Amino acid sequence: MHVFVTGGSGQTGPAVVAELVAAGHTVTGLARSDTAAARLASLGATPHRGSLDDLDSLRRGADAVDGVLHMAFGGDYADPDDLVRRDRAAVEALGQALVGSGKPLVSTSGTLVTRAGRVSTEQDAPDPGSVAAFRIPGERACLRFAESGVRASVVRLAPTVHGPGDHGFIPALIAAARRAGVSAYLGDGLNRWPAVHRADAARLYRLALEKAPAGSVLHGVGESAVTIRSIAERIARTLDLPTTSLTLDQAAAHLGNPFLARFFSLDVPVSSQHTQALLDWTPRHPTLLEDLDTGDYFDPEASIRAEEIWLPHHSRR
Repeated sequence: MHVFVTGGSGQTGPAVVAELVAAGHTVTGLARSDTAAARLASLGATPHRGSLDDLDSLRRGADAVDGVLHMAFGGDYADPDDLVRRDRAAVEALGQALVGSGKPLVSTSGTLVTRAGRVSTEQDAPDPGSVAAFRIPGERACLRFAESGVRASVVRLAPTVHGPGDHGFIPALIAAARRAGVSAYLGDGLNRWPAVHRADAARLYRLALEKAPAGSVLHGVGESAVTIRSIAERIARTLDLPTTSLTLDQAAAHLGNPFLARFFSLDVPVSSQHTQALLDWTPRHPTLLEDLDTGDYFDPEASIRAEEIWLPHHSRR
């Protein structure tokens, strides 16, 4: 299969591109810069110059292939309407190129669109009041193409996709612990997060392209419910620091980012049992806590990268 991929040079994307190439698929990847193009080429993909805002480039990319995998997402997070507009427009441009073809369109959402406080499944509708509600319009736009002769499906990724070179939420916790001399959680710390290893997520994307039925919602989750406290305690043990409980306001100051504090306060366990059964997908790579023990999370460079991403410029060391 010849696959057009957006987001192939990001954090999760390179593992997905490598998985597709290793399985014998041909990959063309959207590249908005020379750096992205070089990264894609190094993985065995052909760069296709363009961006999410260049809808003509998206249509051309989708027109020339046997399937599309959309992972790219971006814009101004302070302006959710902008995020919604850009993602929905990109999904619609990609999907329109596939109408009536029976070809696969796999788009990306996040498990944080589900309702907090209970274990959510693939059959649960997204919650308009969720912290990631800005992902819902793109998710719905993709699934609507299932009614137009497209084998459309959505992968909801866990908020923590862990593995080498992670610059997401967990490195931000580690960087904050280094700065403050204490590893923190909110309240009793028993709120639950799903997680998935990047290599397991890459295999799920490949299986979705190859055989997910039209209209499928898939959960990219290897672990349904890792407590934030267990993460904080593992960080504390490795850095030889104490742990502490914080309020939401205290966590915002500790992390240097109210957005992060809100995310780490959520209790959002998610099941992937249906996805595993549907696609014969079994997560088999290290768990998040195992990755904290054996991975590169405590390399000082990882904390520096996290601060560059998550901290306002005036708050960095």
